[in-house]
Amino acid sequence: MDERPRYMISVAAELVGMHPQTLRIYEAKGLVRPKRTPGNTRLYSEADLERLRLIQRLTGQLGLNLAGVETVLRLEDELGRGAVEVGQQVPQRVVADVDVAIDQHAATLRFPSLTI
Repeated sequence: MDERPRYMISVAAELVGMHPQTLRIYEAKGLVRPKRTPGNTRLYSEADLERLRLIQRLTGQLGLNLAGVETVLRLEDELGRGAVEVGQQVPQRVVADVDVAIDQHAATLRFPSLTI
C-alpha cells in the first residue's frame, strides 16, 4: 500500500465520500493519522484512504460505533505489526478471515438471539 502523503483533506474526503469534518474527527480520535506539511496541512496517503474506507464499511454496513471501530483497527494494526516483526506480509487469506469474523460479529450485534 502506498504510504506517500499526497491528498489534501478536501480531496481525500471527496475520494472516500465523507465530509472533511468527519476526517478531522477520526484524526482526533486516533483512527487515522495523516501526515502534516511544515505549514500543518493534512496530507492523506492511499493507505489512509483505505483505512477511511474500512471505517466507513465498519460504521455504515456493519453498524459498529467508533469504539468498536477503534478496537477492530487496533487488532488489524497489531496483526500487521506482528507480520512485519517476522519479516512477512500479512497473507490476503488472513485479512479475508478477519473480514469474515468482523461480519459475523457485527451480525450478532445487530440481531442478537433472544433468550428467555
